[in-house]
Amino acid sequence: MCGRATIITPAVELEKRFNAAFAKGAVLQENVNISAGNKIPVITSAQPNHIQMFILGYTPHWAHKQTYMINARSEGSLNPENSTTYKGAMGIFNKPMFRHAIKSQRCLVLVDAFIEGPKQEKLNKPYLVYPNRDRGPFALAGIHDTWQHPLTGELHHTVAIITSAANRLTERIEHHRAPVVLSRADEEKWLNPDISVQELTRMMQPFDSKGFNAYPISQKIKKPEANGLELLKPTGDKLFKDYDRCLYERLKFAEEDEYVIREERLVEGDQFVLF
Repeated sequence: MCGRATIITPAVELEKRFNAAFAKGAVLQENVNISAGNKIPVITSAQPNHIQMFILGYTPHWAHKQTYMINARSEGSLNPENSTTYKGAMGIFNKPMFRHAIKSQRCLVLVDAFIEGPKQEKLNKPYLVYPNRDRGPFALAGIHDTWQHPLTGELHHTVAIITSAANRLTERIEHHRAPVVLSRADEEKWLNPDISVQELTRMMQPFDSKGFNAYPISQKIKKPEANGLELLKPTGDKLFKDYDRCLYERLKFAEEDEYVIREERLVEGDQFVLF
């Protein structure tokens, strides 16, 4: 599953990255600890040129009460062992709660990082998962629906993040699931209303971990009301050694104009020189 999500990229940069404008009335608020019930930016197949703010926590339109399902298993109940080599059918297409949305109400869920913990300890031992090399925000595969409160008539636009079996990175975290991270090439395809089931199935696989890394953060993150950049500060080493700045360092030092991060350049002889 995807425990929590982070969005700190400014609205104007998010618009540039995804070539979409924020819808009228949609206000992006920085949130390093997006949990069920919070707003998160999305781009839907119905409005691919607009970024909207939906509630993280899916509720189907026919439900009698809000359900706040933050994740939807791509395999449904067809991969109970959470095998990372599973290549069978995707049970989500037959799940009553999700079968309508996966076919016609798909969306991109825009994030800078997501937070996950081991299967047993959960967010008592959280890790921040982020793209390395300053790649910026990315898209998770999502589905959405609009639920109307039976008493007030208020409309609630809700979203769930599609998950797959674990990949190399989430396995290192000792978690059995992972959100479906879409490549840039697949973002437009995911929103295509005419895409085939076979192509959707191809995309709902464990994501390539090569462009990502993770590091442990404070368990304070497990409190939904907790927020602030300091929650993303590393409490230990990265899972995989690299020479990139971690997400916290990028954000922290970006706010301090007087501090200039030295870049590493690979020069002749395969030696690193600091500038």
